[in-house]
Amino acid sequence: QVQLVESGGGLVQAGGSLRLSCIASGTIFNINAMGWYRQAPGKQRELVAHHTNGRNTNYADSVKGRFTMSRDDAKNTVYLQMNSLKVEDTAVYYCNADVFTSSWMGSLAPYWGQGTQVTVSS
Repeated sequence: QVQLVESGGGLVQAGGSLRLSCIASGTIFNINAMGWYRQAPGKQRELVAHHTNGRNTNYADSVKGRFTMSRDDAKNTVYLQMNSLKVEDTAVYYCNADVFTSSWMGSLAPYWGQGTQVTVSS
């Protein structure tokens, strides 16, 4: 019903920058929240940044001051600007969205993208 497609990952040297994008498409009545998560090899998936409508954006402590998430609701798109990248930022980055697919409150469900690899070299 809803598809999320990430782009913008790649290989970058430490100290560099990348900008990730995630576009949501499909049967979308309203997007209640969007966010970015990441999963490094051998580790659990963790929150990077998350924004719920009407609330402030939350960031993981490890990325505060370096990463900025923004949303373009007209385009159903969320971005993650990543600056001053560190080797420990290497992970697969996943886009997440909580989407209403109709006006029925019970239609709210979470959706995930397929992930995009970010590799930071020293």
